[in-house]
Amino acid sequence: MLQSHIIDVDGAFVGAAIRIDRGYRFVATDFRLEDLDSTIWPTLDDLRRVVRRTLADAASGGPISTRNVVTMNRGGIR
Repeated sequence: MLQSHIIDVDGAFVGAAIRIDRGYRFVATDFRLEDLDSTIWPTLDDLRRVVRRTLADAASGGPISTRNVVTMNRGGIR
């Protein structure tokens, strides 16, 4: 059976880390972490650090993925 670890930030579940032979594969459940989904990290600490930094950047208006952003224009949804 695979070993997994919950990844949470300030009590909010944002994903899971699955132990693999090369480290930990991240499975994101928060859309703001979509770009990190399926990435591999050598340690849980490394993964937790980048998850916190990514969410902090998103909260402060820093760079986040815009792939799933729906925008409105005069003609409707674009």
